[in-house]
Amino acid sequence: MCKLTKIIFFVFLNLILTFFNTAVTAEKIKIGLLVPMTGNNKDLGQSIIKAVSLAIKDIDSDLIEIIPKDTATRPNQTLKSAFELKEMGVKVVIGPIFYESLTYLDEMKDLTFLSFTNKTLDLPKNVISAGINSTSQLNTIKKFLETNNIQRTIFLTPMQDYEFEVKKGIKNSKIKIFKDYVYDTEPTKLTSQIEKITNYKIRKQNLEDEIYRIKNSNDTNKEKKIKRLEKRYTLGGLNFDAVIIADFDESLKSVGTSLLYTDVSPKNKYFITLNQWFDSSLLNETDIQPIYFPSINKNNFDNYKEKFFKEFNEYPSHLSLLSYDLVGLVYYLSLKTNLTNLNKLFKKKNSFKGKIGIFDIKNNKINHRLNFYKIENKKLIEIF
Repeated sequence: MCKLTKIIFFVFLNLILTFFNTAVTAEKIKIGLLVPMTGNNKDLGQSIIKAVSLAIKDIDSDLIEIIPKDTATRPNQTLKSAFELKEMGVKVVIGPIFYESLTYLDEMKDLTFLSFTNKTLDLPKNVISAGINSTSQLNTIKKFLETNNIQRTIFLTPMQDYEFEVKKGIKNSKIKIFKDYVYDTEPTKLTSQIEKITNYKIRKQNLEDEIYRIKNSNDTNKEKKIKRLEKRYTLGGLNFDAVIIADFDESLKSVGTSLLYTDVSPKNKYFITLNQWFDSSLLNETDIQPIYFPSINKNNFDNYKEKFFKEFNEYPSHLSLLSYDLVGLVYYLSLKTNLTNLNKLFKKKNSFKGKIGIFDIKNNKINHRLNFYKIENKKLIEIF
């Protein structure tokens, strides 16, 4: 073998060995997963674990390694599991699910947690809320109000633990609110409060006074006018065009019923609420329809549920869709930087398209670009 041929051969061999060693020693993308694997919420945890495995299968990369640990939905256990992940060289963790589990995680300064919570107040500095927060929802509602030139909107917020989250969302989104009310969810108190908000007693008295006036008038058509008025419940306009009800489940329906009782109808005033995760029970609540709300993309959600069912023969929890997207998000960001510097990417402006929709990342916050829907005549209709 001539000298030149030998040189080319050894250079080529060296390149092959270098490539092989690089491929073999490529650093694994270790992602911790903090979910309840025991206790009352273990079924939710299992749904999320399955969704993560589905995401890994779809990404199809041998570089990703998921390390699940149990939180048992207890802060102490969450901290213990987080410490174990740190000892294993993990830098980024998906989870925990619940806000209460975040209590001690500020002690794990070398880890970045992508929590499922939609709460954004008083989070540890190393925790990023990945849930669909109030700002994301109100940004979408604001778009709907502006598109339809709705000028006077009142806001109804229950006395619940997320009251201040809603207020923060109002501030961050800069949505224009005509008046903001906080109500008690106890049924008798609720009805009384809605009566005051809608000036129900004054409007009812206006009707009675008008009927009395016409009865005692010399109007030749007074019988017809009286019959027409007697079909009504109140008389007098309302000082708002739309009402945003920051509530869910039966409590949301109770507010809607109270509004109907005070002669406020969704047929002439917009009834808007927050993300309902496509609660199917609302389809049968025809009295409070049309009702509008922001949410994730329904087609994407349905496709994901079908894929999940095909893989596991069961339907997923809605939070599992978020976990599916978060695996993709971490993988996407890891291609841009070492996971050790991942927290820096969350400070910069980034966007990522997942099954839920588009994630907007900036200043250690994740907001979602949501779709907007209405339920009318027992049908779900996409507005945008």
